Amino acid sequence: MQYSEARQGRTFVIRLEDGDIVHESLERFAREHGITAAALIVLGGADKHSLLVVGPQEGRAHPVVPMEHELYDTHEVTGTGTIFPDPEGKPVLHMHMACGREENTVTGCVRNGVKVWHVMEVVLFELTGTTASRRPDQETGFQLLVP
Repeated sequence: MQYSEARQGRTFVIRLEDGDIVHESLERFAREHGITAAALIVLGGADKHSLLVVGPQEGRAHPVVPMEHELYDTHEVTGTGTIFPDPEGKPVLHMHMACGREENTVTGCVRNGVKVWHVMEVVLFELTGTTASRRPDQETGFQLLVP
């Protein structure tokens, strides 16, 4: 385990609009408001053809080969995530969502493009006083959080 301490800064209540791409919209919001670190919760709707990363093809294989899932129709969603800067200082969102329709649910990372269906509500809690960032990890190929 690695950890660091942060303080809570500003809190933003955000409504994403129909057709917005979740990670693009929230990263743009962070840049425009000078946010480098944050925790987020979301709920709302994801449109059909949204894309989720739903795990590696094989759990411990190297290199990691991600699997992608396309939503076949609109889904209700709830999710949580974080924003931390990459090596260039750009805020990068890492968020997972559970997307449900009728009795089926799929959970995954929004990085490949989740499109808002009508509305998605976001509460963003800015984190201050932290140097935490995302750094490339040679073994996995991921941008891992370094607290």
